[in-house]
Amino acid sequence: MRYRQLTTGTLALGVLLLIDVLRVWLPGIITIFGQAASTPAELMGAFALGWFVLAMGAPAVVRRVGARPVTVVAAVALAVARLALTAAPGGRTQLWLATAGLLAGLVWLVGVAADTDRPVPGLALGFAVNAAVHAVLDTVDLVWRGDWVAWLLSAVAVAVFLAGTAQPGQRGGAGNALADAPDGPADAAAGPGGGRAWLLAGPALLLAGMVALSPALARTGMSYLVAGDGVARSPLFGLAPVPVAVAGFLCAALTRPPRGWGRAYGPVALLGGAVLFALDRGDLLLPAILLAAVGLGACLALTDDTSRSAADTASASASRRGYAVAAGMLVFALGAVGYYSAYDLGYPNAAVPVVVAVLIAAVAFTARPVADRPPGPFPPLRAAAAVTALALLAPVLADEVPVASNRDGPPERLTVVAYNIRMGFGLDGRFDLAGLAEVVERQRPDVVLLSEVDRAWLLNGGHDTLDLLADRLAMPYVFGPAADPVWGDAVLSRWPVRDPRTLPLAAVGAPTGAQALAVTLDLGDGVRTAVVSTHLQPPPGTGPVVQARAVADFATRYAAGRPLVVAGDLNTEPGDEAFAEFTNAGLVDALAAARPLATSPADDPRQQIDHIFVSPGLTPSDPVAPRGTASDHLPVAVTVTLPPR
Repeated sequence: MRYRQLTTGTLALGVLLLIDVLRVWLPGIITIFGQAASTPAELMGAFALGWFVLAMGAPAVVRRVGARPVTVVAAVALAVARLALTAAPGGRTQLWLATAGLLAGLVWLVGVAADTDRPVPGLALGFAVNAAVHAVLDTVDLVWRGDWVAWLLSAVAVAVFLAGTAQPGQRGGAGNALADAPDGPADAAAGPGGGRAWLLAGPALLLAGMVALSPALARTGMSYLVAGDGVARSPLFGLAPVPVAVAGFLCAALTRPPRGWGRAYGPVALLGGAVLFALDRGDLLLPAILLAAVGLGACLALTDDTSRSAADTASASASRRGYAVAAGMLVFALGAVGYYSAYDLGYPNAAVPVVVAVLIAAVAFTARPVADRPPGPFPPLRAAAAVTALALLAPVLADEVPVASNRDGPPERLTVVAYNIRMGFGLDGRFDLAGLAEVVERQRPDVVLLSEVDRAWLLNGGHDTLDLLADRLAMPYVFGPAADPVWGDAVLSRWPVRDPRTLPLAAVGAPTGAQALAVTLDLGDGVRTAVVSTHLQPPPGTGPVVQARAVADFATRYAAGRPLVVAGDLNTEPGDEAFAEFTNAGLVDALAAARPLATSPADDPRQQIDHIFVSPGLTPSDPVAPRGTASDHLPVAVTVTLPPR
């Protein structure tokens, strides 16, 4: 029992460290390997998939060298890479450290699979603990924090992981007759079975990170479900579904599944959650999470099968498990690349999570039921309760999001900032909330309009960037979904916001979705100002003329004669046809006095593509584009004087 607990705990810790590395590596493909949208999506996809294909050779190495030497070396490499990422300066160094950690983690999984025929408890605990810790850390991982607490906790996790890996003689199977077999090329297996569970490790990781166990998605889903308009709520409110999802997942994964057709509840729930998620509706995110969490756990439980034909030799079973986990992680990569590259290449991607869920459900439901499954290494209810208690710390430790209130009377001026924040990642590829907040706070803004806001994409590390930045700026927000319910634009305001409306914009050949978000600022004493945030997506080879015309018309109709501000990353330069759509609608270029005012790229700005327009009744002054490298764009800021009352 002690060895099974040790093996399960070590596997869970290793999975946690591997996911930490993935949360750095996946954004690095876009922000470091990819350069300002100039790197072809096909090339980025080939880079991502190549390392998972390379890992397919690891089972042959394990068969020749032996599982234990490969596992120990790969574990050390994974641990070193994980610690080094905390101190990495960003850029190519960070990318290659994360790549080394990823490859080491994949090889480590293959080595562990050769020695472990019952991985479900370890995999399930790893997924659940990672989700709980991610929620407790407010979706900002230890890697990005870099303070002494982050170093201490990272070092403890790595030390315990390496200590568990170094323990001699451990094997993963229950009642395993080979547990005391000597290490070497023939030591490869704990016993027969486990192949199906290992095959599902990669697909389960994908759906856990995208849907089932995503704290950021849970927070976003709650804002849609209750508020309906994306207005920020207390983290206590927003993170409430996380413990429920974690508890449901673990209880389903660690308890014995029902017999007969009752086994279908897990596959059906998982498919239901995946379909709801694929519908791209914010009000369906919460039920999608809860269904997917319980369904995913139940599907893993169905594969917790150690019985196989006696004709399976130990080495053959080990080899199959190694290839199974390598193939499963390749499915993870194919699913992630296939889903997220759609936002660059412009094809439908809603089928990807559903197809992955179908694969998991089919493998799980067709698994052979086990009549006398031995008990797991940890009591299911106690394990679920312990991890759920950890997840419950998230809303307790989180700070309250402030609620805007009127100042003393309507203001005479408003300072407006518009900023494309590139999902929170700076030019060095590091998640840089502090840098974003600092450059915005220098302007002492009253209203902030954000573009490229990411609230839960696994590709970008699973952060709720909007909620995190709003908390740092002490400014509540309204969110406008564009590409999907968790990626779009936002307005942050120190004044109460009324009547939010969104306008989906025609794609006109551009792959990423676009929208316009209109809100009304209530400045007191009946004084109101309309604000519209947008991010235009130009079709290939031309300017975003059609979208610009639609936004200008939408904004002027929404304002209905009230003072109006329209701003964002418009992907058009002064003098272009799309730029003229705003001036032809009677709007004034608020940055004209400072032209030329280049904003992109941030380290060597040459393009004037971020703009602020105002209605003629507003008088702009002090236009600037403050320098900073917390995004690949510079923000633009202006102070507007309101018309006399």
